[in-house]
Amino acid sequence: MARITEEMKEVAGKTKGFALATATKDGDPHVIPVGFGKVLSDDEILLVAVFMKKTLENIKANPEVAVSLWDMGSFKGYEFKGKARIETSGNVFDDSVKMVKSMMPQLSAKGAVIVKVDSIFVTSPGPDAGKKVG
Repeated sequence: MARITEEMKEVAGKTKGFALATATKDGDPHVIPVGFGKVLSDDEILLVAVFMKKTLENIKANPEVAVSLWDMGSFKGYEFKGKARIETSGNVFDDSVKMVKSMMPQLSAKGAVIVKVDSIFVTSPGPDAGKKVG
């Protein structure tokens, strides 16, 4: 099982946004920027659904997703692949609502997208670009 390291968590904490890639059940790709997110644990990433529509439909039909994040200051980046689930109640969802309201009170969270990470790749420029590290 892939583990999100402390360095990866640090990069996630510095990112200005996440890219979330999904696909329909037939494989038609779709990627969106996500402004609200964080690492939940050593193998889960949270992305908050505020405007997501097609993305949520895709996850319901095909839960395989990829999340890319990066820190432009250090040029470090990672791609996380795994299965996503959508929660609209419970502690993680409640925390998502608070996260959005604390940063942009005019917006509302409509779901918590939780990605259970099963593989991790380096996206930083250099000789390790594309290397599987988890």
